[in-house]
Amino acid sequence: MTAKPPKNINSDDSALFRDAVAGARPVSNRKADLRPKPPAPRARFRRADERAVLADSLRISADQLELETGEELVFRRQEISTRVFRELRRGQVKVRAEIDLHGMTSDQAWRELRRFLAESHHARMRCVRVIHGKGLGSGAGGPVLKAGVNRWLRQWDEVMAFVSAPPHDGGTGAVYVLLRR
Repeated sequence: MTAKPPKNINSDDSALFRDAVAGARPVSNRKADLRPKPPAPRARFRRADERAVLADSLRISADQLELETGEELVFRRQEISTRVFRELRRGQVKVRAEIDLHGMTSDQAWRELRRFLAESHHARMRCVRVIHGKGLGSGAGGPVLKAGVNRWLRQWDEVMAFVSAPPHDGGTGAVYVLLRR
């Protein structure tokens, strides 16, 4: 179906129009969707969840995640000989001082333990005992102070080794700490 052009269009306008549409071709499918494609969806909430999980995992150390109430704590720097470490595990190194962290918050325990170790190291004590408890009252979160002591002692340079004490000295609720000389 061809429409006749209106009579009031002059020949110059008609020529201009024909020049403008000279290379145009008719659309083969009149139902073609000519709108631009929408952008791919972004998973905003999934990414936010992944970031939150990563942040939480960085706040909690692997040692704390794996630590159960009755597990033994063991740490030794390479400089400590097998013989000295074996003596520490057997309780054959004389304990010169001790600190009991029961009833403290994590922040209080960190400060008190830091102070105690600094004083003990300054006094040239070789071995001290840290009583952190077994975490039996900590609930589903597990032993808070035990996990904290495990993490903190590994970070401090004056700590050369530590092991859970034998049952007569607190068992898995206390550690012997070997200090740098």
